[in-house]
Amino acid sequence: MHRSAPRLSRILACAAVPVMLVVAGCSSDSGDAKDSGASASPSAKKTEPTVEPAKFTELPDACTSLARKTIEDLVPKTKNKGGSPGKSSDTASRGGCSWNGLDDNGVKGSQYRWLDVGYTRFDSDQSLGSGAKRATDEYTKQVAKAQATEGAEKTSAKPAAGLGEQATAVTYTLKKSKEDFEYATVVARTGNVVVSVTYNGAGFAGAKTPSAADILKDARKAAEEAVAAVGGDDGDTAKSSASPSSKESASSSAKTDDKS
Repeated sequence: MHRSAPRLSRILACAAVPVMLVVAGCSSDSGDAKDSGASASPSAKKTEPTVEPAKFTELPDACTSLARKTIEDLVPKTKNKGGSPGKSSDTASRGGCSWNGLDDNGVKGSQYRWLDVGYTRFDSDQSLGSGAKRATDEYTKQVAKAQATEGAEKTSAKPAAGLGEQATAVTYTLKKSKEDFEYATVVARTGNVVVSVTYNGAGFAGAKTPSAADILKDARKAAEEAVAAVGGDDGDTAKSSASPSSKESASSSAKTDDKS
């Protein structure tokens, strides 16, 4: 009996060894996991670049974007000098207005004119891009659409310098009601807004058809006023995304410069 006690102690001691090894192994693995987690640096996380804010936050009233005298000159004898506003469920993003008139001179013939002004504004969106980029895409689409007008003849597209940040004038002839209509569509982009002006005219009852050059000249005149109504490069007319504090700061700086 006395000999069995030491032998039993040795057996128990040997049985405990594997348990200790397992515990040591678990402790080692736990430490590796912690080290692995600690090595992940917060700076390694990728962040999406923010898009620039949209320059303009609203649109001008299309029906008052052109001077009354301009309407009288381009669309003589128009019945509605205030224009016919286009239908829009979101006037902050889309707006339009049109005018038409017939200058009837009896047996001497008549002159018909039609003018349309349209605005499309885009907000900046993290997933879609900046307002300026989205407006650029829309500008390209509108130019292509004007060039692809069904039935158009003698189509021509040329850059229209001095209108916004980019502009194109598309001219063409279109036969309607057995009469030749001269068309000019000027599409311009200023910031995140696309401006489209379409002007056309025709002579009836033997009256001479207006020249393509005259129609384009008048269309550009209307486009200049329509773009200026958005705010142009300085944003005087439409509200831009600039904060009031930044405007006040600029005003203060101007006053300081005047005093000096």
